[in-house]
Amino acid sequence: MGLDQIINQCKKNCPKAQEELYQLFAKKFFGVCLKYSSNYADAEDNLQDGFLIIFGKIEQYNFKGSFEGWAKRILINNALQKYRGVRYMEVINDNIPEEEVEIDDENISIDYLMQIIHELPDQYRLVFSLYVLDGYSHKEVSEMLKITTGTTKSNLARARAILKEKIDLHTKIKINSLAK
Repeated sequence: MGLDQIINQCKKNCPKAQEELYQLFAKKFFGVCLKYSSNYADAEDNLQDGFLIIFGKIEQYNFKGSFEGWAKRILINNALQKYRGVRYMEVINDNIPEEEVEIDDENISIDYLMQIIHELPDQYRLVFSLYVLDGYSHKEVSEMLKITTGTTKSNLARARAILKEKIDLHTKIKINSLAK
């Protein structure tokens, strides 16, 4: 069964089609949820909640644009919604000038990079993920997180600086261990 057929069957609340849609996208969508969750367990919860929302709203999908993009937006909004109004989620505005931080990624594994991104404070991680990993503009990020564009730029610069610092330290440790 093709994706369009699966979606049409999901619109009819067919459990088999819902399971098939879940199996098609669960791994990829879990990666999306992981970027916007504090930990693995929260990502699992966000994935399950996100699919429930997708199934509840699938009638609204009109086959214009990709289904994956439509569903991904739902997952991101669901994860971000959980951070809105949470007391530990404070707006961080360090007034750090935005600058591009170049990272020599030859010796950095994707697992390590994702680990250190996940270690960023929530606000920095969310801004970094939305802007860098998912390609949203500062304006879109500011609207999604309900903060100013200046704050998104500042948070992004701070996130990049923290990541660069950790990567530099990691590289230095790696070089020192190879020299021994």
